[in-house]
Amino acid sequence: MSRVFLVEPFCGGSHAAWAQGFAQHSQHEVVVISHPGSFWRWRFRGGSVTLAEATQKAVEQFGQPDLVLVSSMVDLSAWLGLTRRFLGDPPVVLYMHENQLGYPLSPQQKANDEFPLANWRSVVAADQVWFNSAFHQQSWWAALPALLDRAPDQPHHALLAAAKAKSRVMPVGVELGDVPVADQPNDPPLVLWNQRWDYDKNPHEVMDALVALAEEGASFSVALVGENVRENPREIEEAKEKLADRVAAYGFLPREEYVHLLGQAAVVISAAHHEFFGIAVVEALAAGAVPVLPAHQSYPELIPKEWHETALYPPGQLVDRLRLVLSDFSSWHQKFDGLAFEMRRFSWVSVAADYDSQIDDLLTRYGQGS
Repeated sequence: MSRVFLVEPFCGGSHAAWAQGFAQHSQHEVVVISHPGSFWRWRFRGGSVTLAEATQKAVEQFGQPDLVLVSSMVDLSAWLGLTRRFLGDPPVVLYMHENQLGYPLSPQQKANDEFPLANWRSVVAADQVWFNSAFHQQSWWAALPALLDRAPDQPHHALLAAAKAKSRVMPVGVELGDVPVADQPNDPPLVLWNQRWDYDKNPHEVMDALVALAEEGASFSVALVGENVRENPREIEEAKEKLADRVAAYGFLPREEYVHLLGQAAVVISAAHHEFFGIAVVEALAAGAVPVLPAHQSYPELIPKEWHETALYPPGQLVDRLRLVLSDFSSWHQKFDGLAFEMRRFSWVSVAADYDSQIDDLLTRYGQGS
């Protein structure tokens, strides 16, 4: 068993689930070095300094690590410089949860190269780079040259080939041990939207579809649950008022209540503009929900090809697909027999074993570990 330092500046939401899940399921000794999941911009800008201090304390307590696994919200080049006196020389893996280069901006936001360039410096500094999906990996490498083209001199393009060669796809593990598989969904069907309440998840389109179908008289109830990161999610609040008694659950739920809700969900929907993996969707599908998902982002990768035609809808057709599903739910439910089992491949039990195997290979290559 080797010692792995896992460094996560934003230990909340999916980042916390990743850090805690791997620490729990790995065969290695995983020491999580983290900050709370708030003030993400400050975590990105200043976290390398305070995480270096926390790393020094971890070295004093546990000893030097055999390998370091670092979140993409760390400026890895800065962190490595600040830890050089006490860290030793372990191999370093960068985990790309997301990147700011491909993040869709709301009308109130302006593009800024600060964070994408920090991601790029981290990629260069790492010994290996893990992306949570092939879609994420491909979209990063496709968008990166345009960022590098903006340099006034001393271009970095010559580093691209070597950087690409050290990248891998390593999915996020999902805690599915407590997620039930629903044998018989509720009547009327419960439609679940369980994503973060933010612009990139396209709540406007989801709410418009639900309200439109309710006004048509479609038979369904709805759960609007997820982390609210906005002061005024107006379109969601307005939809709640219009959907009225159809709303079975609303807001962020404790884990026990959320898992119970997963067991009741008949349909899971998304219209996300931005999804590099999709933990919430995986959870719902593993519980047996019928997918109504866009045919882009990471979703074609999550869903086995045999279900693509029925699970994934073309652009702009969320309301049409959801209407079809609700009009004959029993038939649509039968179309996805076996999908819940397939989604169990993302369980931490399986994914942690893949992480451990990759880590063991790196430790052998760099002569580290016990």
